[in-house]
Amino acid sequence: MQIVIIDDDKLVCTSLKTILEQDDEVSVVGIGHNGEDAISLYNSKKPDILLMDIRMDSMTGLEAAEIILSTDKNAKILFLTTFSDYEYIVTALRIGSKGYIIKQNFESIAPALKAVYMGQSVFGDDIVSKIPSLIPNHGNIDFSSLGITEREWEVITLVAEGLNNKEIASRLYLSEGTVRNNITIILEKLDLRDRTQLAIFYYKNQ
Repeated sequence: MQIVIIDDDKLVCTSLKTILEQDDEVSVVGIGHNGEDAISLYNSKKPDILLMDIRMDSMTGLEAAEIILSTDKNAKILFLTTFSDYEYIVTALRIGSKGYIIKQNFESIAPALKAVYMGQSVFGDDIVSKIPSLIPNHGNIDFSSLGITEREWEVITLVAEGLNNKEIASRLYLSEGTVRNNITIILEKLDLRDRTQLAIFYYKNQ
């Protein structure tokens, strides 16, 4: 798993590199200190995951992420920051980042990277608890008009609750493969990118 680290604090970058490379599965292939570095290193290194701070000089992590994701929608970007501001969280969700975790929780970084690498979205508990209140609710919509079945609606609800495929399968007495297929079909029907956008869609329209 190849990682690029972007943080304007050089000591943080060095510390993260040391911590992460204690795991034989992790290789830090680049380090940068601002948004421009993030774009350049992503394009040149094509890392599996970009681990990036938000507040940086000249170009923020959010601005850099939006540029990267506009040209590569499959880019896996995990934000690591000391800030849990409303605007930052909403923007990170909107642009399609794969996670948003608080910098103080250093022990959670390696597991979060592995989860993102496996295709999951990762948001710290303190972030997840804020999501419903951050997203304006526009009232109920007729999901049947969008071709969403009752079973698919159940899957959407459990995704929004933060359950993974195995947990959803157990709850609904389905196989993991069936759940995975259902989610793929739901995303196609709603023209959404990933589980995070699906959760946002749910909270907007429940």
